[in-house]
Amino acid sequence: MLKNSEVRPNLVLENFIGGKFVSCQQHIDSYDPSTGEVYCKVPDSGKEEVDAAVAAAKDAFPQWSACSPQQRADVLNKLADLIEADMEEFVQAESRDQGKTIIFARTVDIPRAAYNFRFFASSVLHHTTDCSLMDHMGCLNYTIRCPVGVAGLISPWNLPLYLLTWKIAPAIATGNTVVAKPSEMTSVTAWMMCKLMQRAGVPPGVINIVFGTGPKAGDALVGHPDVPLISFTGSTKTAQRITERSAPFCKKLSLELGGKNPAIIFADADLDKCIETTVRSSFSNQGEICLCTSRIYVERSIYAEFLEKFVAAAKKWKTGAPFDPSNNNGALISKEHLEKVRSFVAAAKSEGGVIHCGEGVDKLDLPERNKSGFFMPATVITGISDTSSIMQEEVFGPVTCISPFDTEDEAVSRGNGVRYGLAATVWSRDVGRVHRVAQRLQAGLVWTNCWLVRDLNLPFGGMKSSGVGREGGKDSYHFFTEVKTITIKH
Repeated sequence: MLKNSEVRPNLVLENFIGGKFVSCQQHIDSYDPSTGEVYCKVPDSGKEEVDAAVAAAKDAFPQWSACSPQQRADVLNKLADLIEADMEEFVQAESRDQGKTIIFARTVDIPRAAYNFRFFASSVLHHTTDCSLMDHMGCLNYTIRCPVGVAGLISPWNLPLYLLTWKIAPAIATGNTVVAKPSEMTSVTAWMMCKLMQRAGVPPGVINIVFGTGPKAGDALVGHPDVPLISFTGSTKTAQRITERSAPFCKKLSLELGGKNPAIIFADADLDKCIETTVRSSFSNQGEICLCTSRIYVERSIYAEFLEKFVAAAKKWKTGAPFDPSNNNGALISKEHLEKVRSFVAAAKSEGGVIHCGEGVDKLDLPERNKSGFFMPATVITGISDTSSIMQEEVFGPVTCISPFDTEDEAVSRGNGVRYGLAATVWSRDVGRVHRVAQRLQAGLVWTNCWLVRDLNLPFGGMKSSGVGREGGKDSYHFFTEVKTITIKH
């Protein structure tokens, strides 16, 4: 297993196809976001590599789909065991590859990656199907669920192994084989997991991982006629391309996309708890989570107090070297992404927005080796119109905007006033109000008086431009299987 000390310049990754590592002719540079230096070469795969992976997955499908759910669950549990046994190596690698803090990788990413396998190993054993008796016709009807075939899985760079395993686990638990493409910016932990496949008892071809870019490897996967199903997490723009590309094949699609998530804070909220949680929901993982809060609406009577306390708390949210356990945030994923996030802040400032802390206000004190890294401090903005790009578009950085409101109707209307509908949070002690507002908000997930509390059994996904379909215990089971109705005349 790879030790962190071995993750040095010129680490060269290979594709994993048919149970073997396969080298690639072309490579892409991958950067350590905390230093700005190239430290890894990732395969720049295309049609040839994707075709080989799909062929391997297709060959493995008959045998894997014929295994019992328990046999498949045993393999998933073994994979979870092996990830947990190498926990610290995975933690170090994820932090270095993505820029997130070592603490976040250790407490969130890697434990959840292992748990995804455990959860679906258990979940797949407990589904039931439907049955109905038509006595007058002398017929018994029942349903069965069959795996679909080769699943194409495309995962993003913000929670690399966490979101890759969130797709692989239900796909293989239900008897499919997979060709997965992680983000070319964060491929190392997926490659490390491939080294565990044989020991976990994953038959060759059941899990294939092809590294590369969206336009090349992703496009070849989405447009492959032998891949009937695509599960994608990423940007709404890329999802539009996937939808167009897969339309001629009538593929089954699951699309988990961006968010522009509001927090609505009423005057009767528990302010201390609310501020502590909303700072976390705004800035966790450098704000690079689709569920992060980026618009905060505060009832006018408490607006001044909230703003003062929130800015003070945001200033204490430390940004710096990912390996320093005292830091809350590490580096953003890339130079291009940092520049994009900064451009949103600059545009807000030019529109008359007030930047209370963070970008352009607070200077970061970084260690020498991190001075060229892609860092941005937690940034709080007020005085911005709801029509501003920073209030309408997904920024995906440590930036949040705060605005006052007067009535519940206004808060709901403004909360819904974007093209996205992934998540929202509501803060109030009034039980009737939280139920009422939660029902009216156009969001796939609404948290009241908390954030990111997840039961993996329940549906996860968004409305409007935030996606198509849901993921979770039952939803993933339904997505990764086809239902068949059988009628028996007796």
